[in-house]
Amino acid sequence: MLDYDTEAAHYDRTRGGVPRAAAAADAVLRLVPPGARSLLDVACGTGLVTERLARPGLRVYGADAAPGMVARAAGRLPGRAFRADARRLPLPDASVDAVSAVWLLHLVPFAAEVVAEAARVLRPGGVFLTTVDKDAAHDVGSDVDAVLRPHRSFTAAFDRADRIGGYAAAHGLTDAGATGFTGHGQGNSPRGAAEKLRAGYFASWFDGGPDLTAALAAGLLALPDPDGRRPDPEYRLVAFRRSRRPTPGGRTP
Repeated sequence: MLDYDTEAAHYDRTRGGVPRAAAAADAVLRLVPPGARSLLDVACGTGLVTERLARPGLRVYGADAAPGMVARAAGRLPGRAFRADARRLPLPDASVDAVSAVWLLHLVPFAAEVVAEAARVLRPGGVFLTTVDKDAAHDVGSDVDAVLRPHRSFTAAFDRADRIGGYAAAHGLTDAGATGFTGHGQGNSPRGAAEKLRAGYFASWFDGGPDLTAALAAGLLALPDPDGRRPDPEYRLVAFRRSRRPTPGGRTP
């Protein structure tokens, strides 16, 4: 995984900036129930998306494990950004109305623990919202993808939609809808893809050694229009609702 303390300094610029953040925030808000009063954005990064989760009556907080990210998020979320592991949130059971995790689960082998912790802190009727199949969304059928596709494997993706749905169901969360949004500024150019490959940005699906990395980079740079961006990805966001119904033992699951 990348060093997100180091990444914090240029994260926004290299991840689509405000247009992508605004698109993500709009998608999250489409799936947050109208009556929600509190939302925790886990792995909030610099807070660029989090600060845009603005709606009358909705109080939004951001948490991230990287101190560098939290330091930047604090400027956008005064008094509402804190450092925390998404698997061990410093919140009581059933304490928030919504939890969002945008561009997190594809990175971590412990996605099941993140989903379990979100379920724990959600109030009955609350929703967990997360991006799924992120890496697969970046295969837009371009010539860049034709070079990379033989070395991609999405079957083992940590955020595969059916896998996340299974984790959610195991903790009493049920399907509450889905939506999509454009990853503005994230369309790869051949040169950009080659640079990302060399820098380790594709670590969630590529584990080739130096020789394969060099060969793929050369193949990408040989494509026509090496600086031209290919189409932007279309990301998928899904929502899961915590049941309001009590279990036979009298507790709400």
